Amino acid sequence: MTATMTGPEIVAAIHTVLRDHLDNRHLDHFGPEARLNEDLYLDSVLMMELFLQLELSFGLEAPDELITSRDLATVADVAGLFVGPRPTDAAADLPPGSAPSGSVPPGSVHAEEYQDLKIHCVVSCLCDALKRAGIDHRPFYFGVWDAGFDVGADHVLRYHSSGVSHDFFCDWYRRLYGAEVRQWYDHARSKEDNLAHLTDLVERRPDSLSIMAMIDLFHLPERENKFNQNPFPHYLMLESASDPAVYRVRDPDFRWEGDIARDRIANAFLQPSVAGGYLFDRRDLRPARPTDVAAYFDACFLPDVNPLTAAVRGILAAHVEGADGLSTAGLSHALRELPVFAIRKYAYEHGFAFFWRALRLPDDRFLAHCDAIEALFQGFKTLHYAALRLAQTGDLGLAPDLFDRLDQLDRMETALKDALAAVFRQWRAAAVPAPAFSEVA
Repeated sequence: MTATMTGPEIVAAIHTVLRDHLDNRHLDHFGPEARLNEDLYLDSVLMMELFLQLELSFGLEAPDELITSRDLATVADVAGLFVGPRPTDAAADLPPGSAPSGSVPPGSVHAEEYQDLKIHCVVSCLCDALKRAGIDHRPFYFGVWDAGFDVGADHVLRYHSSGVSHDFFCDWYRRLYGAEVRQWYDHARSKEDNLAHLTDLVERRPDSLSIMAMIDLFHLPERENKFNQNPFPHYLMLESASDPAVYRVRDPDFRWEGDIARDRIANAFLQPSVAGGYLFDRRDLRPARPTDVAAYFDACFLPDVNPLTAAVRGILAAHVEGADGLSTAGLSHALRELPVFAIRKYAYEHGFAFFWRALRLPDDRFLAHCDAIEALFQGFKTLHYAALRLAQTGDLGLAPDLFDRLDQLDRMETALKDALAAVFRQWRAAAVPAPAFSEVA
């Protein structure tokens, strides 16, 4: 059917899907030039659902490489995938935040300002302070690629729940960088009492004190939250501003800084979906010692298991087998947050980058690992799309392909871990006295 539909007809089909299937409430300015994220509030998951409904309802099939495309900005870009050559954008092939350096080859790990990653809000807040102090923050990302998550009795994957703790990061931040990360939020007190405590902390804050507060980003529309998460637990850094009616807000994870009215922050903080806050003094920060970096790597590294693929395999099996009354229709909800975890796999890049820079290894081998990391991330995106197709169609004949994809992702990630373990051992032999370390498998 793709060959018989014109560009305007495909645009009309996109409108129909957004209106009738996705219940999009932002169609007032819909048209070919409407921006997918800024105007239509489509996040990566909704884009997958859009493609899926275009396929099921209009016969517009999109290959995997188009589903995972990053250079789609407008409705016209989407329509163009089915009527002509896809748009090209050299920057689309770079990981998030990548930017070519003028003095070294694009993507060089040895550039002065090597590309940064923003993939975990707590880690981003803690690492922002390190960067401001001129301290290498990359080793702290060792804990991110397999960072904790929750799969409840309902077989739903979640990045935030009462079972997800950040104590591991807080404890290792102190050991690595010297600053104690203390939880100022008191879960035994009321939300209002904690808000009053937060207000007092910010008012009396010395310049060196970093204050982190968990808010529900869904309730800050002025932050232009287009991620369609409700609720959206998220950590921000708060400071006082010259205007007593606003807070100065730093959001390292989304690379944003600006002023937001205090009452808006208070409303987002008081939501029942969130409860948490930390503080630490930047005066205590120091560079990490090699022995501590090695110990942290040992504590983070899981050579024989990939928790995310194992969790997704269990969720998929439960829905396919009908455990606890589940059906494949529930996969859309159960894996709704999979993109949050898939993007954490870019943390492997910081792991390789840290060792590569220290050992002055050649770019080409590093870039080959970056390609493998990108393939792993894209593999999770296409897996997610395949799971959505199973959820929409209920066709159990699609299930074996999903399990095969998971097996392939397992092999890809294990290969990355093997390569990372090898370069870690090379770095450790050069940087850490022999009696100070134990062997990594």
